[in-house]
Amino acid sequence: MLPADLIDLIKSLGVFPVVLGTADTEGNVHLTFITWVYPINEKTLRIALSSGSKSAKNLQERGKACVMLFSPNKALTCYGNVRMVLERIEDVKFPVSVFELHIDKVEDNLFPGGTVTGIIPFAHTGNVEKMVELDSTVIEAMKRA
Repeated sequence: MLPADLIDLIKSLGVFPVVLGTADTEGNVHLTFITWVYPINEKTLRIALSSGSKSAKNLQERGKACVMLFSPNKALTCYGNVRMVLERIEDVKFPVSVFELHIDKVEDNLFPGGTVTGIIPFAHTGNVEKMVELDSTVIEAMKRA
């Protein structure tokens, strides 16, 4: 399951860049980059997505996903079943839904002689103050969902 040091890192950063994998009803794979991720425990991750996004639709239709997490010395893929826990975060001006990934399996994707030296570099551009406020609102909603 998720290592304690990774859980602590994700919680401490507020936003944590990951790659989310979903599939539609025909089996077509869809990957997307997201930053709204919050670990509830070593077997449960919450993610928030724009409600109308392809990923959100796929999660509702198939109920399965994988998330690729990168941190120092780790490249982990978490697989599991997903359910919506909050259809819409009321304090956000556009529709954002919260989903919960119940982790069934974690794969270590590092190969011998290779390592990851940090998280995916990420920074807000544009109106940073508004983005930080939005991130805080979404993360707090994910904690409470």
